[in-house]
Amino acid sequence: MENDLKTHQDPSAFDAHILDAYSQAVSDAADRVGPAVLRVETAGKGRQGGIGSGVIIADDGLVLTNSHVVAGARRVRLVLAEGRATDAEVIGDDPETDLALLRAPFSSAVSVAKLGDSKALRRGHLVVAIGNPLGFESTVTAGVVSALGRSLRSKGGRLIEDVIQTDAALNPGNSGGPLVSGSGEVVGINTAMIGGAQGLCFAVSSNTARFVVGEFIAHGRVRRAHIGIEAQTVPVPRRIALAIGSGPRAVRIGAVASGGPASTAGLREGDLLFEVDNHIVEGSDDLIRLLTADRIAQALEVAVFRHGHVLRVTLRPSER
Repeated sequence: MENDLKTHQDPSAFDAHILDAYSQAVSDAADRVGPAVLRVETAGKGRQGGIGSGVIIADDGLVLTNSHVVAGARRVRLVLAEGRATDAEVIGDDPETDLALLRAPFSSAVSVAKLGDSKALRRGHLVVAIGNPLGFESTVTAGVVSALGRSLRSKGGRLIEDVIQTDAALNPGNSGGPLVSGSGEVVGINTAMIGGAQGLCFAVSSNTARFVVGEFIAHGRVRRAHIGIEAQTVPVPRRIALAIGSGPRAVRIGAVASGGPASTAGLREGDLLFEVDNHIVEGSDDLIRLLTADRIAQALEVAVFRHGHVLRVTLRPSER
């Protein structure tokens, strides 16, 4: 009680207490995940290869990184935090989400990071980025979640959905490294920063990564259906959610591809899509997971909220 009183009376002591708690949270997250972060090196054709980051997600040697880090290579070199090096095979590469999955024959036990639930994130949550920016290994930066449900163009021009925006500093070489929550779980895979901007950095959500990894393991590639929309995760006002039976978040249709399944079915820009085939959709990651290969060319009912009314339409997704 006496210590609490002193802290209350002394603003500097209170500030120091808050800073200590923040520092401890960052340090704990880095300690839990840092040993599972490694350097990814790709051999160039007649030139020095590129360097990125990756994170070990399973003790059988599975490593997540970015598609643009592996750059079409079938084999890469990995360097662990303690300096051990090994070759790894690229067993899955999906430019549409800028994710790649590697398998390495680690000769002994390695640290493994846990994929968390990115849907549990909120704006303002503490996040920590770990990687090898500009070749400086095991670098830790911290910031907050600036926004959720962003869309981001990959280098190939494809639109990556359900991207996390953060102000945790990223630089070349951070790509493929983990974005970690304050509880020490991987909630994203760092993918891009905006050159010339301050605090505009992005990560592919862990829920999207979990789906992509499952597809890689099952099929060796990601076959997916699509309905021809640009999607953004947005909150739904509680009174509207109760009225239409949606979750607290849904997908706002940002654009509709001409001649695509959504366009043919009459969906429009600005529609709030909240249900697919009787499954509540609370974000872009839900939509991505629902539009699996077995949905291609199959009749699918979607529900949208438009101008105060719920509309239900049937469409047939095509293969992306």
